[in-house]
Amino acid sequence: MANHHILRITREITDIQKGSDLSLSVACRDSDVRHVKALIIGPPETPYEFGFFEFWVKFGKEYPTKAPSVTAITTNSGRCRFNPNIYSQGKVCLSILGTWRGERGEEWSSAQGLESILISIQSLMSADPYENEPGYENADNPSATKEREAYADKIRHETLRISVIQRMENLLGINPHESQTVEKAEIYPYNAEEEYQSSTDDPVFEPFKDLFKRRFLWYYDSYMLTIEKASQKVKDDTPFMRMPFEGGGNSMEGKFNYSQLKQRLEIIRDRLDRDTDAWASQGKLAVKSESRIASNLQRQYEQVVEAFKKNDSVTIDIELVEQNPFVWHLVLFGRPMTNFDGGVFNIKVYFSPRFPDEQPRVKFETPLFHQRISSTGVLCYFPPRPEDVKAHIEAIVEAVEDEAPAYDPRTLVNPEAAKLLWGGPNEKKEYNRKLRRAVQRSSEME
Repeated sequence: MANHHILRITREITDIQKGSDLSLSVACRDSDVRHVKALIIGPPETPYEFGFFEFWVKFGKEYPTKAPSVTAITTNSGRCRFNPNIYSQGKVCLSILGTWRGERGEEWSSAQGLESILISIQSLMSADPYENEPGYENADNPSATKEREAYADKIRHETLRISVIQRMENLLGINPHESQTVEKAEIYPYNAEEEYQSSTDDPVFEPFKDLFKRRFLWYYDSYMLTIEKASQKVKDDTPFMRMPFEGGGNSMEGKFNYSQLKQRLEIIRDRLDRDTDAWASQGKLAVKSESRIASNLQRQYEQVVEAFKKNDSVTIDIELVEQNPFVWHLVLFGRPMTNFDGGVFNIKVYFSPRFPDEQPRVKFETPLFHQRISSTGVLCYFPPRPEDVKAHIEAIVEAVEDEAPAYDPRTLVNPEAAKLLWGGPNEKKEYNRKLRRAVQRSSEME
């Protein structure tokens, strides 16, 4: 069958997109399923933690008999080697790709696929990437010990600088070399046809744009914590140590400057906050022009209100802010006989004029000490149907009230709360005490 490989590639892409692995994302243009853009979120507790690492995966007509080719995109325009096996020129050295000699049985087979390739690449992003260089796996002399630590240190810095900050600045049009001033976000009418035409004329393929923004807001506290810890270890303007296996334009050169990275992170977050606020004004214009998205959100609002009136298991009030269907105000009342009993939580849900392509942003206005709620009030939650607002509201309630959450460090947007919740018995008691205090204060604020 001539199109068998196309069907298989399509199925593999769909499986990853519908899967539960929060660290992998893939996308392709409708016109070219064999040219896939992949995103790997750096694993927690490694120098790559919550970094955004992108790759191009190109499938040939011989797939799956032959492995696809993989090229790293996150290289700072060919100037940064993030791993002994991920070169600055984009080459990814893996035995299953045929780009590195491996042990017998490690070569490519048709039983493998896109997901196994991405997982193999992700496995390179370990807590000790130094050992990925052949011949250095078991090095334990004093010099090697120092190099291991120095290598992880500079990867941690460049993960933040290049894969997160530089990537976000590029998406948001922020120039880090110009003085940054906080200005009011520009308000403009949303024109769906104009948006469509501009996107089709633009050759740049950015399928993860909204995902980057949401994950940045989730992991902002973790990024800042990384900077706080690393700043105590290395001083600004300290040059990176060059590794013995680096050189010839295939290295990671530079200096530490965590003070600047912190400022740039703050500017990005401020910009995202202002963009979120701008959705409200854009929404009012969409209502005035009787756009389809405004009518859709208004209709869903009415349906959601009626649905929750009939739901005895959840006590929640839902209103539109200033009759604007693009900003919803939720008042969630804590479930009786739980740690949330007596709590009154004010939550705002902001919808983009590009919903559902651009997902809502949920902000807790009532401070709550919770592993899924960041210090700035951003909630990490997972709606099963991204286009269904009722599914969003249900997922918000579930994320907040789940008292026995499964441990997944990629969903923990409050590092302090997570550390206590999954610590020892005393730490968990402290978590519950802080949670109950926050719940009690929430009722006093009303």
